[in-house]
Amino acid sequence: MITQHSSGSTPIWLSMLAVCSLMWACGGSTEKRKADNPDSSAQEREFGMQIVPQEPLATPAKNKFSKVKGWEDGETPTANAGFQVVRFADSLNSPRNVYVAANGDVYVAQARTETKGDDKKADSHNEFRSKSPNNIIRLRDTDGDGVADERETVLSGLAQPFGMLIAGNWFYVANTDGLMRYPYRNGKIDTNGKKIVSLPAGGYNNHWTRNIILNADSTKMYISVGSGSNVGENGMEHEVRRAAILEVNLDGSGERIFASGIRNPVGMDIEPHTSTLWTAVNERDELGDELVPDYLTSVKNNGFYGWPYTYWGKHEDPRWKNKLPKDMAQKSITPDFAVGAHTASLGLSFNKAEGFPEGAYIGQHGSWNRSTFSGYKVIFVPFSKGRPAGEAQDFLTGFISNADNDEVYGRPVAIAFTPKYMLVTDDAANIIWTVMPENVSKK
Repeated sequence: MITQHSSGSTPIWLSMLAVCSLMWACGGSTEKRKADNPDSSAQEREFGMQIVPQEPLATPAKNKFSKVKGWEDGETPTANAGFQVVRFADSLNSPRNVYVAANGDVYVAQARTETKGDDKKADSHNEFRSKSPNNIIRLRDTDGDGVADERETVLSGLAQPFGMLIAGNWFYVANTDGLMRYPYRNGKIDTNGKKIVSLPAGGYNNHWTRNIILNADSTKMYISVGSGSNVGENGMEHEVRRAAILEVNLDGSGERIFASGIRNPVGMDIEPHTSTLWTAVNERDELGDELVPDYLTSVKNNGFYGWPYTYWGKHEDPRWKNKLPKDMAQKSITPDFAVGAHTASLGLSFNKAEGFPEGAYIGQHGSWNRSTFSGYKVIFVPFSKGRPAGEAQDFLTGFISNADNDEVYGRPVAIAFTPKYMLVTDDAANIIWTVMPENVSKK
């Protein structure tokens, strides 16, 4: 089950990883991207801190949906040199998000897009036509080998759950339509929960995921809520409390909009050196192959990030030509780092395990509104002093089986860390992957 890597006898494996990190920072994967895309200027339009976005519809808006074939026994994604990959758990049912508790328990939210008739835009051309499982399972790796050996369903009958966290004696779950709170003591969840915040649900591509995270001092909670449309085409009166990150007290009171104009913020994490909230954002569709780049950004209190009127700062969306509300374009904040158009960058976590380079890890679920595949991998953005400090680099690849035939093995989503390794959910293949340093003790 382990990926094929060179594994010569190297007693100082952390030194190996440091060398690997330096190689990545020197731009090795940039050369690979340029080889994959001979138009190297595309990198300046789609990736990094300083980009010049392509003109709208410079290429036609096209769709290319993936077909998931799954992974055979012994097959895994490919991690960068110095890391190995094993199956943490398989035979799951749309494992969308993962949360690691302080005691080592791993909670998995199993949910998927609910089908909406025959409208492919409404159901995101979902791989599964059956009902969402809508449950949370607990996995345990009792011997520390990166493979779960205990499994239990702890909550069921939910409403497309995604975000999870533990604070004090409470276990929180972000359903698509509200924030639930359950008593939690001694590692056990009391199933008698209560909805403490109602949230808007439904809409374009179902943007149904609601993520949650504590602020740096654990006194407030952030809730991400995606837009109900692609670009406000149904009227902004339907976008109240959407395309936003909300802030609430831990009992659900005191709600306010922390930041807005963020089309679909899913991944969220606190940058450890600055205690700043960062998010990975899915940008809008139907403007061509290279528009609009998804992005990674720090989130400013009361910040406005442009949706639906502008993108990447003050670039006006042509669909709002002559309709822009006064001064909205001037208010729009330029994001920190572009990570490619239509990549569906959903997962986000800063490194929390020994042996991983310092920076942000982003799970890219993969494109559908582009003539060629983009995403379908985990990328790494190096950080220094709390800021991006280099180019985006591939970290976990091999999810695409045959691009010409539209075939993929799976689709990565969420990322979380234990003290020893990284976990990556693959909701299309029903697997959670472990990525750990080679030569690290598994006991």
